[in-house]
Amino acid sequence: MEKDRERSSISKSRSIAEMGEFWDSHDATDWEDQTEEVDIVFDIRARRHYIAVDPDLLVRLRELAYERGLSAESLANLMLQEKVFASES
Repeated sequence: MEKDRERSSISKSRSIAEMGEFWDSHDATDWEDQTEEVDIVFDIRARRHYIAVDPDLLVRLRELAYERGLSAESLANLMLQEKVFASES
């Protein structure tokens, strides 16, 4: 039973790579009776903007974020916000 949980229910794959190979040569419509409809909502207004960060700076940012219990993204946003609003004064 435990081994069955380690495999994908349809493809019986044990890894994402195996699953990819399976679905490259199979069609999901062949298993419609084993699928279920789900509701999904997307917020198309939510956006992320990516910027390049010096690798050494990113390492230090991640260290500081970890020390403060934050994600690097959250800490970067807080620091940028402080700098931007301080420069507007």
